[in-house]
This record gives sequence, C-alpha cells and structure tokens, in this order.
Amino acid sequence: MIRVLLAEDQAMVRGALAALLGMEPDIEVAGTAADGEQAWREIQHLRPDVLVTDIEMPGLTGLELAQRIARHALPVKVVIVTTFARAGFLRRALEAGVAGYLLKDAPAEGLVQALRTVHRGGRAIAPELALEAWAETDPLNDRERQVLRLAGEGRSTADIAAQLNLSQGTVRNYLSEAIGKLGVGNRIEAYRLARQRGLL
Repeated sequence: MIRVLLAEDQAMVRGALAALLGMEPDIEVAGTAADGEQAWREIQHLRPDVLVTDIEMPGLTGLELAQRIARHALPVKVVIVTTFARAGFLRRALEAGVAGYLLKDAPAEGLVQALRTVHRGGRAIAPELALEAWAETDPLNDRERQVLRLAGEGRSTADIAAQLNLSQGTVRNYLSEAIGKLGVGNRIEAYRLARQRGLL
C-alpha cells in the first residue's frame, strides 16, 4: 500500500485528488494539508511514503518542503503536481530531490502511474519539460532568489533584512546582484523576469 499525503491550497483540487487516488486499490490517502507548514507537521506525524504537493502554497512552497525533507533525510518521496510548465521550476525541483514533476492538465491516470513509479524508486517527469530542463541556466543563487521573492511581494529592504537576519546593506547587495544577473533595471523588473522564467 502506498501511503500518500496531499498538500494543495485549493480545496476543490485537494478534494478531487483525494477522491481520485482513493479509488486505487494500492493507494491510501493518509492525510491532506492546505498549506506548506501544515504539510510539514503532517509529514512528521503521518510519515507517508509519498508527498504530492503543489509548488505555490502559503507558508512553505512545495520546493521548500522538498528541501526540508531532504535536509532531515526523511524517507518521503516528493511528487509535484503544478500548473507551472517551466523548465526553471523543474530544474530546481530536481535539485531539491523531487522524484516526480507532473502538470495539472495531464491525464489523471498519469498521476496514479507516477506514484507507483516513484514508490518503486523511479522518477516521473512531465515529458514535455524533461528535455528543456537543463537547456536554460539559472543565474541566481538561493539567497538572491529568497531576497528577490520577498522584494517582489512588496517588502521593504528593512523588512527583508529583519526577516532573513541580514543587514540592510547585504539585502541591497543581493538585490543588486540579482538585477545585474538578470539584465534589468530594478527589483520589480527582476522579480517579474525571474517569475516568468521559473527561477522563483
């Protein structure tokens, strides 16, 4: 039996996925979570075999969950199901140790098959993304990405510095580096381009 935890902030999608997977004889939906922090608590409590998660969620993103699972060496495979058909997201997911990356508009049986493949130790990647995943390089490092994401949410330099325990000068340096690497004029343009390219 493959024990699955579903992490998805849209209640209708979460319910549909749970119903779909619940019909399979070898899959048990052990629990669900509406945001990343709740998913992290459920992972520790339920110890599922596979986490099925979206990328964009309140609290922790699906990628941050995957990184945390890897950091704690938990025996939980991660499958991302998302609308983000961008090579940048897939590349970062693979770097975070994700075993599956599927698109929400794929056929439902694809997810079921992916869970079985991942549970056996394999990988399940949306074929339309697999080839281009490594074609485009990612110029940003993790800290630049973190600072740029907060700046794009409208946070001030002082807010970002306080949240990340950095000096304001260091935050400005990270933003300046990100702006330069992306070849744009300011932090808002940098945020938009990074989002468009799947770098955030």
